[in-house]
Amino acid sequence: MINEKSLNAAREAYDIEANCIKEMKDYFDDNAFSKAVELLCSAPRIGTCGCGHSGIICQHMAHLMCCIERPSRFISPAEAVHGATGFLQEGDVMIFASRGGSTKELFPIVDICKAKGVKIITVTENMESPLAKSADVVLKQHVNRETDKYNMQGTTSTTALCMIFHALQAAMVEETDYQAEQFALIHPGGAVGERLNHKPLG
Repeated sequence: MINEKSLNAAREAYDIEANCIKEMKDYFDDNAFSKAVELLCSAPRIGTCGCGHSGIICQHMAHLMCCIERPSRFISPAEAVHGATGFLQEGDVMIFASRGGSTKELFPIVDICKAKGVKIITVTENMESPLAKSADVVLKQHVNRETDKYNMQGTTSTTALCMIFHALQAAMVEETDYQAEQFALIHPGGAVGERLNHKPLG
């Protein structure tokens, strides 16, 4: 059994992240969120991009979009400046995620998007940051604190980012009238696929 101090830190992590999600509702901007959903619903293709923990959650967002049949892919910052931004065409949307909004690796990709006529959605905590000012839509990422005692690991911040992406997908399911039957076709695998494709006997 690990020591009580470690167990308390684990229990506190639940509270920190739960409080963060609860507080995030205070920063929910109906207009900005609606514009982001409208852009995503009308985009022929969607790109996502971020570094480190933000990049990992951006990979999740790209998969979420594919799950509601919005063609999407994560474009790594390294690949983006070596041709991968060729995936994006005029009218598409790129989502950038950067808690501080000043991730230098993303700046050249912003320039490429603007030159190609790609719309930009930035998710950041810093609404006055360079990435925020370069965006067509900015979604506020609120973080109370990370879960470790040093407040330095990408924990609560990734949960906050994930929550914003989940909220976007939930709204898009409604806006596009996405049906369970559609998902059943593209997700025949696993327990979800089995449940969705189950045909009653008789």
